[in-house]
Amino acid sequence: MVDFNTLSLPALFRALGAPEATSRLAAAARDEDLGKGGKPGDVTSLVATASGERARAEIRARQHGVVAGLACIPWMLPAFSKRIKFRPARGISDGSAFKPSQSLGALEGPAREILTFERTLLNLVSRLSGVATVTRTYDRAMRSKGKVVANLFDTRKTTPGLRVLEKYAVRCGGGHCHRIGLYDAVLIKDNHIAGLPLNKLTEWVERAAVKASKLKPGPRFFEVEVDSLAQLEQVLFARLGNEPAVDIVLLDNMAPAMLKMAVRWRDALSPKIQLESSGGINLHTIAAVARTGVDRISVGALTHSAPIVDLGLDFV
Repeated sequence: MVDFNTLSLPALFRALGAPEATSRLAAAARDEDLGKGGKPGDVTSLVATASGERARAEIRARQHGVVAGLACIPWMLPAFSKRIKFRPARGISDGSAFKPSQSLGALEGPAREILTFERTLLNLVSRLSGVATVTRTYDRAMRSKGKVVANLFDTRKTTPGLRVLEKYAVRCGGGHCHRIGLYDAVLIKDNHIAGLPLNKLTEWVERAAVKASKLKPGPRFFEVEVDSLAQLEQVLFARLGNEPAVDIVLLDNMAPAMLKMAVRWRDALSPKIQLESSGGINLHTIAAVARTGVDRISVGALTHSAPIVDLGLDFV
């Protein structure tokens, strides 16, 4: 399967199916605003503008941030207008940092159609830029107190219908994509092994790994969540042939002291396995977590708690 974290942003946008997702989203947004199929339309603009009036409008930042979603605009426009042209500002593309009053790009075309498109455009780009900005903030906080080896990952705690776009935005902010859905990677969670005796965990994981190895197409990785060092030990012992049965162990809601112990155990028993910390991590605690030596840190707040970035559309 594709490694989404090694792709350039334009290649990632295509690999995630973001063009198709954006087109579907734009059609739904059009119907919300203008009526089914775009009828009866934007009644305010119909009475407030002349049919032949043309305009130019710039997307301008009202605050500092990181832009994401400019790549979506050409895929949104067909649902609203075939006569609007969008051009990003010079030196600006998804992943670029911006400051207040900076232009991110311009729309040119019929004034009435630009006005009709305005809110949907700003809603999506503001949302995705918010995710990218929060991701950049977390990444910087993680690296604020010395060199770390950990990488920052998202989760599946995304807005329904927006997942691939929000994951794209995480990459725009410098983060990494975890699994995209339930279809591309195995992640054994606590509910999958609820009630399983501790002394049966190693054998259970090995059987599950055998099943995963037979799936076509194969999953991108095999990961198991644990919430205690005792569970971690059992998973580290699991083997598939001569190799570890798992690629990653997720350490759920563990304090830094316990994470450091987990790293020492991993290094001694199965150094090929990556360790991922998740659960309750925020901007105040992420640096301490990163310094424990874990390889990955996943943070649901990158998507489920990202505020929008304030952007406006200014007619010029």
